[in-house]
Amino acid sequence: MPSVPLPDPERSFQDALRAAVRRAWATDPGSVALTYPPGAELGDLASPVCFELARSLRRAPREIAARVASEIELPAGIARVEVAGGGYLNAFLDRRALLAAWLRSEALPAAAPEERGKTIVEHTNINPNKAAHIGHLRNAVLGDTLVRFLRRLGHRVEVQNYIDDTGVQVADLVVGFLELRGSGLADVRERWGTPAAGERFDYFAWDLYADVTRFYEEDRARLALRESVLRSMEEGEDDVAALAAWVSRRMVRHHLETMDRIGVRYDVLPRESDILRLRFWDSAFERLRSTGAVRRADEGRHAGCWVMDLPDVEEGAGEDEKVIVRSNGTVTYVGKDIAYQLWKFGLLDRDFRYERFDWPGARARYDVWSTTSRSDAGDAPGFGGARTVINVIDRRQSYLQRVVRQGLEALGHREQAARSIHYAYEMVALSPAAVRELFPDHPLSDEDAARPYLEMSGRRGLGVRADDLIDRLIARAATEIRKRNPDMDAAVVSNTARAIAVGALRYYMLRFTRNRVVAFDLDAALSFEGETGPYLQYSVVRARNILAKVADREGGAAIDRAALAERADPGVLDAATAAEHWNLPLMLLRVDGTMRQAVDSLELSSVAKHAYALAQAFNSFYHRFPVAQEPDDAVRACRTALVRLYHDGMVALLECMGIEVPDRM
Repeated sequence: MPSVPLPDPERSFQDALRAAVRRAWATDPGSVALTYPPGAELGDLASPVCFELARSLRRAPREIAARVASEIELPAGIARVEVAGGGYLNAFLDRRALLAAWLRSEALPAAAPEERGKTIVEHTNINPNKAAHIGHLRNAVLGDTLVRFLRRLGHRVEVQNYIDDTGVQVADLVVGFLELRGSGLADVRERWGTPAAGERFDYFAWDLYADVTRFYEEDRARLALRESVLRSMEEGEDDVAALAAWVSRRMVRHHLETMDRIGVRYDVLPRESDILRLRFWDSAFERLRSTGAVRRADEGRHAGCWVMDLPDVEEGAGEDEKVIVRSNGTVTYVGKDIAYQLWKFGLLDRDFRYERFDWPGARARYDVWSTTSRSDAGDAPGFGGARTVINVIDRRQSYLQRVVRQGLEALGHREQAARSIHYAYEMVALSPAAVRELFPDHPLSDEDAARPYLEMSGRRGLGVRADDLIDRLIARAATEIRKRNPDMDAAVVSNTARAIAVGALRYYMLRFTRNRVVAFDLDAALSFEGETGPYLQYSVVRARNILAKVADREGGAAIDRAALAERADPGVLDAATAAEHWNLPLMLLRVDGTMRQAVDSLELSSVAKHAYALAQAFNSFYHRFPVAQEPDDAVRACRTALVRLYHDGMVALLECMGIEVPDRM
């Protein structure tokens, strides 16, 4: 069966209303809002557009609605439109036609292509100084899910993972190797170039970085070592800089492997060192200086620095100006980020060079590009030059993100500043139960045990490495699978456990609103009941089993989508239960609109909650209405069609959330 786009009755209704308003009242209503009637007897879709027009037309909403209804040309899939209440326009869908169309097409509505330009989504951005931790998982899941939603809705998306390979954190790791381990570049290469089985460079660095923190605390004068390493890294010409480059690149390999475990991928890895060596900042600074966007402070606490005045930026720690270049000539983080943001929008007069990033499994998994200041590979896709840029960074970076936007505005790029979007979110913490499981030797006071969550802290020994958490979730899922399926093959157990663990993790990170702290709890995440990834996965497995029973009874053709499109007729359903049956395709219909709203508001949890509500509706459906055992052939065909729609639709929806459905659970 050829894959054709699924009809989108919501958009069709909006377009038809917009055209009817123009004909009836010679005015353009602009955007047409949609709602859903409280009961099926009132219709499947509703619009309050006539209430919005009443003010400008100076007519009663019901009068406006009556004329619009008389002018409307019904699109395919809509049986009739009626005026309701004080002026609502309610649409009744042609259920048989739409059910057949849905079965003949893709499982979810496909947005019509639009010329919106490229959207760059930058996310994850782990400092390459130690293993990824649980907080990075929320960033990566939010960013990756946003990318999936955008692509589903027809956007062209480029995924960037910025590598801060000249920052303080890498400098501190280098100090650790040089001062605490007495290891230079040759030693580190020999020790970690091909580590022994079971040894992990990122875990070793995790502990070494903690040692460096204590090293500084014992004598603050040792911070001069950090400054010396930072200077070498920025100049990029000695063995210290080479050591920093080697360890950061080695660390990025680990980070890619960790994120690949949960289905997160990137297109390009822009490196801060290349921004410096290719003189992105020089170009950006000259423009900022010549336009007066930055000025040299001659007095005060910022004397000798180049600063940006912040008249339109909320105060950050009482600042009315922000240092862009320090008095010693080094560029601050925000200065480099302004240059980087200019490049993202195609506003710089230069570009990176590119090479394929070499990491274990790259050929078996996927290719990812890295910027370089060396020779260009010559066959890289075109990176940068976006129309919209979305930076996924936690809320603690809100002030700096506003400064970056201010930099764009100061240069006259107001449109780009408006499309420079900060996707802010709250941190990840641990529930007291998770602390007990992950840190059994950690003392937990009565006061801590009563808290809703405990913040992670390296000082307190509450730091959770991402791979440790994933491994723990997989192990627990495998134990549960063996209980439920003692005869399951070991390899199948392993693959199933991985899918359940990743689904549990990703859904848990998505289900909470972005301005809420996620108190991660292993029991809550892995539960097969309630608002969890495994519950959604299990609903699909249940649907698959129902379809298998129908196929056993009638043959494989009985669950074929094209065959069901010919046979399934909602009109055969009992009038008293027809609305409950139709609820499933209606909720699938609303997925696309929910996803659009989620992208517009950057509140992805709304899609997760819709998926959960959809799974609950299916659970209620199959408990109330027999499918394979239904004696009436016509009713059985209709219910089978609904189960097939749910199965395929939920698989596609879960894929948009990065969740794979195992064969058995």
